[in-house]
Amino acid sequence: MSVLPHHRRLTVGALALAVFAISCGSAAAGTAAAPAGKVLWTPSTKTGPSSFPGVQCAAPSTFGVVKDPVKGSVWRAFQAANQERCETVGPDLKQSDTFYLGWSSKVDIKDDQSRYVFQLKCSPSEGTANHPIEIDITNGRVRLQEWDTGHNAHPLWTAPVKNGEWHSYALKVHLGRTDGTIDFWFDGKKQTFSTGSGTFKGTTWDGDRNYLKWGSYHQNQGDATNTFTSPVMATTLALATAGS
Repeated sequence: MSVLPHHRRLTVGALALAVFAISCGSAAAGTAAAPAGKVLWTPSTKTGPSSFPGVQCAAPSTFGVVKDPVKGSVWRAFQAANQERCETVGPDLKQSDTFYLGWSSKVDIKDDQSRYVFQLKCSPSEGTANHPIEIDITNGRVRLQEWDTGHNAHPLWTAPVKNGEWHSYALKVHLGRTDGTIDFWFDGKKQTFSTGSGTFKGTTWDGDRNYLKWGSYHQNQGDATNTFTSPVMATTLALATAGS
């Protein structure tokens, strides 16, 4: 038989229930906070450029890690005037795969000519779509385009941008030669394409090898810089955009 008074038994019982509820609530909150999905690939600014499968950036152009007052440790691709490119090479892709990509970027382009700041590239370049998905910036605007198997461009979306402004980008890509799909987020908002749809269906894969590229591409008379956070390739949008 319990020797505790009735009111003490009630108090202790209520306290035990409260502790149990808090414990359960904390466990549930911890479970809910754990991100679902999987990060498939991301480079490390601590490791440096070697964490990319490749870097295409010949002197006097330069690529490396810099400190940004807004984003911290980031990548900087400086394409010197009259140089063809300063780009990093991301992982090889597999046809029929589906994945999300997320990163943030700011540019400083010293002329009014176009620079590709992102490409989903295919090889060989000749006789294929060449770069089925690309994002380019010129003269105060950014544009997303899809290129079909005949290397014809399909402008899907555009928005105004300025030198020195940070913007975030995210893509959901399903890889297919004619049945691929693209979804796109800009500054955290899902975008509607020029087709009137939020999903584009067409070429997102071609040739024998497909891979990703970030940086600055297209030879022009002015310098161009693309500063960007570490891209994240993941199985969910939340994971892909968590660091951008």
